[in-house]
Amino acid sequence: MRIGLDYRAAAGYPTSGIGRQNLALEQAFREHPDVQLQLFGVAPYDHPVRRLIHTPRWAAPLNSVQRLPDRLRFEGRFLPVALRDAGIQIYVANINMGLPLGRKPAGMRYVLQLHDLFQLTQHNSHGSQLKARIYRMTDYLSIAWSLKVADQIWVPSQFTANEAARLFPRIKAKLRVIPLLVEAFKGEPADIVHLRLPLRYWLCVGTREPRKNIKWFVDAWQTARMQFVDTPELVLVGGDDPLTEAQRQLPGLHVLSGLSDAELHALYKNAERLWQPSRSEGFGLPVIEALNTGTPVAVATGSSLDEVAPPDSPRFSPVDSGNLIRLMGTLSQAPEEDPALARDWTQRYQLKAFCERVHAALEELR
Repeated sequence: MRIGLDYRAAAGYPTSGIGRQNLALEQAFREHPDVQLQLFGVAPYDHPVRRLIHTPRWAAPLNSVQRLPDRLRFEGRFLPVALRDAGIQIYVANINMGLPLGRKPAGMRYVLQLHDLFQLTQHNSHGSQLKARIYRMTDYLSIAWSLKVADQIWVPSQFTANEAARLFPRIKAKLRVIPLLVEAFKGEPADIVHLRLPLRYWLCVGTREPRKNIKWFVDAWQTARMQFVDTPELVLVGGDDPLTEAQRQLPGLHVLSGLSDAELHALYKNAERLWQPSRSEGFGLPVIEALNTGTPVAVATGSSLDEVAPPDSPRFSPVDSGNLIRLMGTLSQAPEEDPALARDWTQRYQLKAFCERVHAALEELR
């Protein structure tokens, strides 16, 4: 099989969730003995990645995957010709959209990795209402096109599969649930003494989008701190944009960003528990990252977190503050859990399991 992979996310945003899954797909394809892999993307003229991937004659910034004119030029003008000239049999895009525009060549198959549909169902942070409306319209058209022309659509959870089938009923037969690759951190955790964190703390990772529900969660944590003396301090990773000015000044609240992988590894490992209060999640990457280090989790109900967290993990409604506060009081005094149980659960998200699922989906396309 001669497979082409859209490499724009890996080249432009290698540490983002989608960028990491772009690299995961590359790894899974290279593990297949019958796959010849070709990479396609954009880059500036002098960037070394141009020697490794198929690029247009024109230059473009590595981060131009979000810019509509650059996307249309790449997907409409460059890709159709480049894929034909490279003899590609299966082309894979993983940015929720991005499949080539125009008529699909006979014999070629398209695969779309669809992480979620929050670009269409949630109010995301875009800076202005006008910008938000433009993004929502163009994202809808781009996603709808890619869903239409895809031969298979790979989603990370049954929740995302159900949402996709609800919004686009005609694609239901194309959906394949392939949970994401979330490997354990490599190397030793960093020394994070300089962060001046307490010995006991709870952790939330990912704060920016409104669906992450962080403002609501911090309010509940503040109340729990007043009611239950043993409630640990709280560390937020990702910035304080969702918080009010009063919340930013709360004693015991620590907000961090710009961390290295080794520092994040240490934060997970030293945390007493990871909390994931999101109203909606397409997968819930931080949950598996925490479990990989042996740290237990507590998750909100109603989305993919129902699937990705171990069955016996504490759960709470993302709209019921009273129940969450009582759960915080209970867990602030809970005995330490066996970290081996958490790591056992994550085996289903490691490389072997991921490759088996990807390779099985490819076999359907032969």
